[in-house]
Amino acid sequence: LVENPLVQTKEVEKEEKFNPATPSGYKLLLSEIHSVVKICSRCEVDPELLSLLNVPVKDPQDFYSLGDIVANGQSLDGRIINVLAAVKSVGEPKYFTTSDRRRGHRCEVRLFDETQSSFPMICWDNESIQHAQSWMPRETVIFAADVKINFDKFRNAMVATVISKTIITPNPDTPEANVLLNFIRESAEMLALDDEIGDQFREPINLQAIAEVYTVEQLKMKVLQNEGKPEPFYGVIFAYISMLNIDSETAKIIRNRCARCRYVVNETTNECSFCSGSSSSSDTPAFPSFDLLIDLTDHTGTLPSCKLSDTVAEESLGCTVQEFLALTEAQKTALKWQLLLERSKIYFKVTLSPSSRSGLRTSLLSCRLADPIESSLSLIGKGKETPHMSTKQLEGL
Repeated sequence: LVENPLVQTKEVEKEEKFNPATPSGYKLLLSEIHSVVKICSRCEVDPELLSLLNVPVKDPQDFYSLGDIVANGQSLDGRIINVLAAVKSVGEPKYFTTSDRRRGHRCEVRLFDETQSSFPMICWDNESIQHAQSWMPRETVIFAADVKINFDKFRNAMVATVISKTIITPNPDTPEANVLLNFIRESAEMLALDDEIGDQFREPINLQAIAEVYTVEQLKMKVLQNEGKPEPFYGVIFAYISMLNIDSETAKIIRNRCARCRYVVNETTNECSFCSGSSSSSDTPAFPSFDLLIDLTDHTGTLPSCKLSDTVAEESLGCTVQEFLALTEAQKTALKWQLLLERSKIYFKVTLSPSSRSGLRTSLLSCRLADPIESSLSLIGKGKETPHMSTKQLEGL
């Protein structure tokens, strides 16, 4: 309830540059002395007014799908657009201090829709961060009016940002939102697959921006420190491949992926769970792809069941899937021993995963033989810094 506001004509071009756009030609000015703002309980409010909470402030058909944003790429860099999407995950607010000692915070929300499995949206202000904490992953649909789209050099991908103009309507009452809501309810299998295979194939990472070097023990310590936080972390490790079963059954190390979205296709139906709802899904072929689990070992311990997949695996093995399938069993074993127990420089992404036995999922972003000098210097430096974990802590990992 707003009492004693001053009603003025709005200068649209000037005032909507940084403020939210509204269909009205007027604005309300509030005075600390004369005006009063009261938050009413739901029982005090006209039900017709409450229904407006689920009506977008922009034309509900005027939005970009996440697939459209990715397809347009850097041509949308700096543009302000509307987005309709489902909430996949809401990250924990992260706090930081700038070089001039100003405190700030940010929160990353992951979105998805029928066209894109994962897309980041960043919140910087208190209001949007608090608002995001009330959204239910895989249940809430949002219409985000006037979000800013930028190209993120670190991710090498497009990112949405909530700005001062942005107004977000949760669970909008529109036909388009209802279609997306039905998609959420029907795509539980797709989301489970996404947890398994990670995001690195759909969201390339700029490896040059990853500089933090870990030992196995330090990586496990980092996981313990991040317990309860859904955001992944990235790093570099110099380690040996201590388990690499590429000479086992082919079906265990090669799986078919959808050529459109790169998800692993259902082995029974040979259909992509993510694209199955698309009209063009029947025209999208599948292709064979490596899907390996390897162990990494250094002087501080072993990191089991790390995922080495798709093009990263091809680069590491030095052959394509087709070339690998043409090898004899003896040649596969020889290739295996060329890689085993050779120190490699490995870029990784670690995500907490309650469904996995170790409680974490490690995906390799790059795995190549290490430069001996660089590896030795890293070993000397990290040996001085390695913290010691208790036996009980290590058993948990």
